[in-house]
Order: sequence, then structure tokens, then C-alpha cells
Amino acid sequence: MKEVSGDLISFEGIEGCGKSTQAKLAAAFLDEQDLKVLLSREPGATAMGRELRRLLLSPDFAPETMTELLLYLADRREHVRKIIQPHLEQGFLVLVDRYIDSTWVYQGYARDGDLDLIDRMNELVTGGLCPRRTFLLDCPPEIGLQRARKRNLTDGSRGCEDRFEQLDMAFHQQIREGFLLLARQHPERIVVLDATRDVENIHRQIREVLEALYVVR
Repeated sequence: MKEVSGDLISFEGIEGCGKSTQAKLAAAFLDEQDLKVLLSREPGATAMGRELRRLLLSPDFAPETMTELLLYLADRREHVRKIIQPHLEQGFLVLVDRYIDSTWVYQGYARDGDLDLIDRMNELVTGGLCPRRTFLLDCPPEIGLQRARKRNLTDGSRGCEDRFEQLDMAFHQQIREGFLLLARQHPERIVVLDATRDVENIHRQIREVLEALYVVR
């Protein structure tokens, strides 16, 4: 097993953008390089988080915006303290499907929330732990939602993201705009990828970034 310093990598994007698929492919690639890798997600990585995920993503749950924000932050606090930080200390590359940027966009930007407050709260619950790189899978919301709904029909699950999928197109467009705004604000961290391209093409782009960071030839 190769020894590298622990690092955090996140994957972000709108519903149906393919980030979960790309996170899995990236984790498999890094594992093939004999690196210590952990693939995780938000919400739902801890025992408490799994209960919060069930609640937060249920179509039957309609929380007030601040309540929703606090529940996501509670999940993140547990995730960072009990899973992410211990693995980073052991030299793992931790890949996370959604992290701080999703909160800033979904609970902040798209709902005219207090973005400075969300920045401060993210800082508080993570202890300032920020990804070294964030892969943003960008595509028009109509494409992402079509994919998400097709996935739901295919796996018969009604989809764990249904509460958000049911919101109107204007909301999803705001989500996309929020992510792209973050990418402009943090170009050194956020890598924007065209999520309308085929899976292997996107993976190849991600692999090139990861190779430059972690693969010693």
C-alpha cells in the first residue's frame, strides 16, 4: 500500500449529474494504484446520518429552511468527526459524494439564505476541513432531472433524492447557477466537468487530475 498524506476530495452537482457514478469510478481507480481510499457520502455516512438521510430526502418531509440546514450540518459534524477525520489521519484519500458546497447552494443560494452564515456554520462543523479538489459535474437541470427520474424507474426505489426532484425547474436552475458561482470563486479547488459527455470521457478527465496529485510513476 502506497503511503500518501490523507486528503479529501468531493464530488458535487445537480440531481442526476452523475457525480455518484464518477465518485465510485475514481475510488476504484485510486484503489488500483494501491492507495488507501474511502468512498463516503452526505447525508448518511454514520448511523445517525442514515436516519437523517431517510428523513431529509423523504418526499413526505417538509422542514422549514433553517431546520433543514441544521439537520444537514448535524449530519456533517458526525461525518467529519467519526469518519472523515480519523481516516485522513490514517493516510486515506477520502472521496465524498456531496459536502460543504451542496449546503451553500441548496440551503443557501437557491433559497436566498444567509450565505455568510452558512460559510461560518460549515467552518464550525468541519473545523475548517475543506476538500483539496472538488469535481463539479455540470449539466442543464432538464437533462439531470430526466436522468434522475429514469434511474428511479429503473431501480424501483422512487429515488433517494425525490423531495428535491419534485421542486420546480427554476429551483434546479438556481442550484446549477450556485455551483457555477462557487466554481468561479474557487477556481483553484473546483474542477468543472461537462456532465453531458459520456461516463468514460468524464472519468478520464478526473483520472488525469488524480494522477497528477497522487500517482507516482
